[in-house]
Amino acid sequence: MDLLDYAFMQRALLAAVLVGITAPAVGIYLVQRRQALMGDGIGHVAMTGVGLGFLLTWSPVWMATLVSVLGAVLMELIRWYGKTRGDIALAMLFYGGMAGGVMFINLAPTGSNANLTSYLFGSLSTVSDADVTAICVLAAFVVLVTLGLRRQLFAVSQDEEFARVTGLPVRVLNLLTAITAAVTVTVAMRVVGLLLVSALMVVPVAAAQQIGRSFAATFAIAVAIGVSVTIGGTVTSYYQDVPPGATIVLLTIGAFVLLTALAAPLARRRARASAGADPTADPAECAIPGSRAAADGVGV
Repeated sequence: MDLLDYAFMQRALLAAVLVGITAPAVGIYLVQRRQALMGDGIGHVAMTGVGLGFLLTWSPVWMATLVSVLGAVLMELIRWYGKTRGDIALAMLFYGGMAGGVMFINLAPTGSNANLTSYLFGSLSTVSDADVTAICVLAAFVVLVTLGLRRQLFAVSQDEEFARVTGLPVRVLNLLTAITAAVTVTVAMRVVGLLLVSALMVVPVAAAQQIGRSFAATFAIAVAIGVSVTIGGTVTSYYQDVPPGATIVLLTIGAFVLLTALAAPLARRRARASAGADPTADPAECAIPGSRAAADGVGV
């Protein structure tokens, strides 16, 4: 493949693979917690970090990581203590983050709206060696957390009260999930952009849930989808000269549509196989709604 002859495409493909792994790995816990749009909110806050990076002539990726983590911690504190006014505080945080990013990057001597656009929508051709180093370090942190603490994070995501009764440090784990999501946003912003990163965290998980019968299977399928679409989108953007972020997200949605279409016949086949194995079992249409949620914990 001639695209591998270029150093910028080698960096782009490496970054794409890391994003394809990390985004669904964090997204599966956010989906379980019904916080699917958390990545979008963190992306707004990260814009301030990008702008500050240009203003202070420091790495925009590392500065965005720092600001995103602070924003994620603040979001968790608002969720814990905000009560009825929490939604207003979150809205101010998100919109303030976006406005701060635009302001700081325009105040920076070397900044411009063109620089900001590459972070908003992704720009694989501008991924530098320093960006790749930062992405590798941050991705390693995300993988260690999401795999090393998968049982604890799953328990908290499913039922916080039960997890608290069993002795798990629920607030610490919630905070760690938020911080990991913030790190993932900054990992992905050079590939899909801050405005589209939430889709890569959520849609592969939603697609995997159509055919996955356990948490472990859903996790593996979601990561496989993430890696496939990021590589596919990167290669397509090179040969067709189309925006990589938009291409990756559209491929992800296409995967969701395809797996949704396959889910119904697969479910019918499983129901027939189950009925044949146990003639005394209730037919599929009589199954208790929501019973699959409990089964999702199998194989964590």
